[in-house]
Amino acid sequence: MSSAKHTIISPAILYWGTPVVLVTSENEDGTSNIAPISSAWWLGHSCLMGIDAESKTTRNIIRTNECVLNLPSDSMGDYVNKLADTTGSNPVSDSKTSRNYKFVKDKWTRAGLHSQTSDFVTPLRIAECPVQMECRVVQINDLWKDLPGRSGLALAIEVRVLRIHILQNLQMPGYPNRVDPDKWRPLIMAFQEFYGLKDGKVAPSVLSRISEEKYRPLTGSDVTELLEDKS
Repeated sequence: MSSAKHTIISPAILYWGTPVVLVTSENEDGTSNIAPISSAWWLGHSCLMGIDAESKTTRNIIRTNECVLNLPSDSMGDYVNKLADTTGSNPVSDSKTSRNYKFVKDKWTRAGLHSQTSDFVTPLRIAECPVQMECRVVQINDLWKDLPGRSGLALAIEVRVLRIHILQNLQMPGYPNRVDPDKWRPLIMAFQEFYGLKDGKVAPSVLSRISEEKYRPLTGSDVTELLEDKS
C-alpha cells in the first residue's frame, strides 16, 4: 500500500482532462461562430457538452438545433488560444467582461482557420481539425439545479453525431471504420493548461480484446431515419 497521504482541497474547477472541442454554429445572419470548449464527453454516437447558457454558441445551437464539433490536434494550441478570450456576443456579457473577453465577429480570420461545407447540417467544418463531427441537438438540460444562485447559468446539451469526417492517416489499416489510437493526438485541456498524448499507451487494456463493432450504437437504418426526420 502507498504511504502517500491524501488531503482535502476545494478547487474552483474540476477539469481533470478532456479533449478541446472547437464548436462551429450558425449566426442569425448566416455567418459562422467558433467557440472552444473543454467540457464534452461521448458515449456511442452521442455527445454531451457542458456550455455557458448565455454564450453566442449556445444561443445559436438552441435556435438551429445544429452544430459541428471539431477536434483539434495537440499541435493546434495557438489556434485555440486566439479564440479562447473572444465571444460572438455583442455587447459582451458582464461575466465575460470580468474575464477580459472581447467581441470578435469574424473568428475564422482571427484564428487563421479555413472552412469546409458540411453534408447534413448548416454550420461549417474547420479544415485544420483532423476530426469533424456534424451534430443535431437531442436534448437540453439545465445544470446546477440544486444550486439556486447558479441554476440556469450553464447547460448540458446532448447532440447526436450524424457524420464523422476524419483525416485518412488516422484510420486503422485494414479497418474502414476505426480510428488508430496510436496515431490520434488530441489537444487535452486539464486545469486550464494544454496537454497531449505523446507518451503513448501506458499499459495493455483488457477492453481492447473486445471487438469495437460490438459497441456500435446505430444501424444503417437508424441513421437513415435520423436524416429523414430533418427533411
